[in-house]
This record gives sequence, C-alpha cells and structure tokens, in this order.
Amino acid sequence: MTIKQLATSVAAATLIAAPALAEVDMSGKTIEWVIPFSETGGSAKWANFFAPLLSEELPGNPTVVVKFMPGAGSTKGANWFQEQEHEDGTVLFGTSGSTQFPYLLGDPRVRYEYSDWVPVMASGTGGVAYLNAEDGAKFDGTANNLQDIDFIYGSQGATRLDLVPLLAWEMLGMNVEPVFGIKGRGDGRLMFERGEATIDYQTSSGYLGGSTDLVDAGKAVPMMTWGALDADGNIVRDPTFPDIPTFKEVCEATDGCETSGEAWDAWKAFFVAGFPVQKIAFLPAGTPDDVRDTYAAAFDAVRNRDDFATIAAKRVGKYDVFVGEGAQAATTAGTTVSDEAKAFVTNWLQDAYGVSLN
Repeated sequence: MTIKQLATSVAAATLIAAPALAEVDMSGKTIEWVIPFSETGGSAKWANFFAPLLSEELPGNPTVVVKFMPGAGSTKGANWFQEQEHEDGTVLFGTSGSTQFPYLLGDPRVRYEYSDWVPVMASGTGGVAYLNAEDGAKFDGTANNLQDIDFIYGSQGATRLDLVPLLAWEMLGMNVEPVFGIKGRGDGRLMFERGEATIDYQTSSGYLGGSTDLVDAGKAVPMMTWGALDADGNIVRDPTFPDIPTFKEVCEATDGCETSGEAWDAWKAFFVAGFPVQKIAFLPAGTPDDVRDTYAAAFDAVRNRDDFATIAAKRVGKYDVFVGEGAQAATTAGTTVSDEAKAFVTNWLQDAYGVSLN
C-alpha cells in the first residue's frame, strides 16, 4: 500500500455518529496504556504525549496512565497483550516497529497476531542517526572517512527496528558492533551519553526529547535521517529534520554504497514497514464497535485540535496520524513486506549476526 492509498483511506475513514458515542461513558475510569519498552525511549514519549490529549477527548474524561512492560525487545509485552480480552475498554496497547519486525520475520518468540487486535490510531515517525563528537568531526556528508572506525552501538536486537540502522551502516561500509539486549532506545542513548557507545539512533520523539540536548552541547553530531515517503513512495527529507540528509543521500555520496539492488530494496521495504506507520494504538480482541469508534473519534479530535501541529512538532515530530479505517489500513501497510525482502533480511541476519529464525 502506498502513502497515497493510505491518505485516501484516512480521508474515507468513517467515524461513529454522535448519538452512538453518547452510549459510551468512561467517567471515573482509568485507562492503562501499556508500552512494551522502557520508560526512556521514543514509544514512551509518544504515549506520554498522546495520553493527556486522549483523556480530554474521551467521554467522561477518564485518567489515561502510561505503563511500561519491557522485555525481549517488546515481544514480552506483545505476547501478554495477545492474551487480553475486552472487559471495559480500559486497556490500550502501543506497538512500535520493533514489535512489527519480529512478527514480519517469523521470530519464534512471537505469539501474537496483529489481525486479532483492534487498531484505533496509528502514526508515523522518523529516525536520526548520530555520532560522537570525535567521529562526527570526520563526517563530511559521506561515510568515506568513517569506514576505518570501530563503532559500538547499544541495540535492542537484530530482529527489531534496529535492523534498519544496522543494515544502513553496513551498506555504508561502516564497522558497527552492536551490544544486544537493551530494553529500549532510550537505554541506547544513555549508553551513548556515558561513552559506552559511540554511535546511536533514535526515533524522532526520542531524538527530540533527549538527543537534541547532546547535539546542542556539542557531544553528538547528526549523521542522517532515514527520510520520509512522499505521496508516490519516494524517499525525501524528513519534514521534522529538513536540514539533515537522508540515508539515501549519504549512500549516494559514499563510495561503494548503492541505492538499487537487493540490499537497497530490502532496506527500503523494512524502512517503509517500520517508520511511516511505526507506532500503533490497539484495543484488545473482542472490543465492541462502539468502544472502538469512541477511541477513534477521540483520537480524531486530538489530531484536529487547532494547536496539534504545533505541539506535536516539538514532541513527536511532523507526521501523519491515522484513525478509524485509516488506522486499519495503516496497520496492514506496517505489517506487510515482500517475500524477497524478508528472505534477504533473514539471510543477512544469519550471516552478519548468526541470528537464525528457522
């Protein structure tokens, strides 16, 4: 599905009529929005941004509390959510690309099925890779001066969203050694701050909420974003970071890096699956239509606030927010990759990191 088709789906999304919404009253309730990562990463900042806005728009203004269930690169929390069933509409679950990728790759630890869940909101994001000050001084818009450096990177795991930066850096001819096992990208940023890692990447909300301070202090140097997709599916500069080159631009300028062929096609396929529709809010299986539509209407009201674009740009970035049928279409787009891309990445994971998904 292209971004143009997604936009059409969003425009066509049918929200529940006001009389039916009046039947759902959440007065006095507490919504638990469970995030399967640590409280320091981009997903935490995403949920914490939307939670109070959602509270204002849901009927009865319930309290929305963000809770964290990190473990196994989000697989622990997702497996837990798979076992949840609708009771009173007070359980919401937030996923990220690091939840989608193990599902896409057939990771044996995955015991969850996206089609069982009820999406009510989905939003895109971006990502920024950055270097420490010493190595950043050698960056000239290409990776040519970085290929003889041994980098250390704090990673959630090779089958998580981290495969996008790891594959990108390899395509650029860089030597990046991942330290696997962190519970969220915020923990990777903390490793970078302590000097335990020398290269890092954060999703847009994590970068805006923590890494920009490192850049402002001269402790980090932005290298590239993953970019964004235009209406025709072309990679263009990220609207949140228009002054930072994309990976595509850096690749084109770097000796030996190609923006065509199997590696590029696989990288782009997983970028598309992991970022333009990266974070999704779900209700559990069995949620009735009136509760689903109440949440969709509330998120629709949030994205249509007069001040939404301004406050979102500062906290989570300038990206599309999908609701209702648009959220369902976005979820389908974010949980689908070609067999060719999956095969390439599966083989690459085995060759590069000894990770077998068989």
